[in-house]
Amino acid sequence: MNIHEYQAKALLKGYGAPVAEGVAILSADDAAAAAKQLPGPLYVVKSQIHAGGRGKGKFKELGPDAKGGVRLAKSIDEVVAHAKDMLGNTLVTAQTGEAGKQVNRLYIEDGADISRELYCSLLVDRSVGRVAFVVSTEGGMDIEAVAHDTPEKIHTIAIDPETGVTAEDVAKISAALALEGVAVEDAKSLFPALYKAFNEKDMALLEINPLIVMTNGHLRVLDAKVSFDGNALFRHDDVRALRDETEEDSKEIEASKWDLAYVALDGNIGCMVNGAGLAMATMDIIKLYGKEPANFCDVGGGAGKEKVAAAFKIITADPKVEGILVNIFGGIMKCDVIAEGVIAAVKEVGLKVPLVVRLEGTNVELGKKLLNESGLAITAADDLDDAAKKIVAAING
Repeated sequence: MNIHEYQAKALLKGYGAPVAEGVAILSADDAAAAAKQLPGPLYVVKSQIHAGGRGKGKFKELGPDAKGGVRLAKSIDEVVAHAKDMLGNTLVTAQTGEAGKQVNRLYIEDGADISRELYCSLLVDRSVGRVAFVVSTEGGMDIEAVAHDTPEKIHTIAIDPETGVTAEDVAKISAALALEGVAVEDAKSLFPALYKAFNEKDMALLEINPLIVMTNGHLRVLDAKVSFDGNALFRHDDVRALRDETEEDSKEIEASKWDLAYVALDGNIGCMVNGAGLAMATMDIIKLYGKEPANFCDVGGGAGKEKVAAAFKIITADPKVEGILVNIFGGIMKCDVIAEGVIAAVKEVGLKVPLVVRLEGTNVELGKKLLNESGLAITAADDLDDAAKKIVAAING
């Protein structure tokens, strides 16, 4: 689960991280009052969407020459003008795709005098099985580009879970960021605080880009991106309360109600599979035969008839879907249960696109029998390769 920048900063501030003063607003009518709460005279007006690259983004409605989704303002009148420009319009960034995201809220923040921009993130380094700091002196940039062009400028410091962030760890991180003076002293409290927040709130990613050194030498969290482990949300009512469903795909929201692993994609073949590995293989073979998957959908190993039917309904509700491929290996899950779920869903919502079903495993013959005797326009497949060929051929006519 993702949250907005202003929410991430409020959370980190609770752990002692240095952040600027700021006010979130939902209406341009509140912009002036929000700005008056801040010291000024420099303000930053930030679009709040669940995507990066906001500063370089463009608003669809404002033309190619319009300013991006993060703007400086030197007066309250300018804050108000930016707010009117941005709220309600669609911001397109490198991470949103061409569709963009509508800006429904802004964060008006006090400006900062920046001396240096750094990069700092925490994530689980699966190669060593520990939470690690990933840091670079090249902050404010696309970290993927830095990794590609100058990988020597990215440093990874894994943290021993038994000791937490030690003085030695802080010294390594500070050296990697070339910190000096009071910034080194700030680091002694900041980096342990970030590690504590990451662990206590079950984060999947904590990214600060940029972490800045101000002209007075102190550190400040200038931007923050936080993602949480969805499997741990049951432990955090306060985190769940931060969820903004307007930023999420409606199909993914519905899928979460059924505990389905579902991610919407841009293709035209809907997929319903059990098991993440098999789902990835199914998506790969669809691409191999020249089409694109419309979704990643893993119904899990123990799904029942109702869960399968729910997944099918979610897939068919996507207007981009021109065909559906069901690929199930029945281990814990029984093929006849899958067949019953598919049949029930088709009878309820109808079948307006080609449907190919490949079943293998427990009760496979019974599952095939149910499908064959259903009277529905379902094409059976013998294996994954056969299934991919048949769904692509059906779409191509």
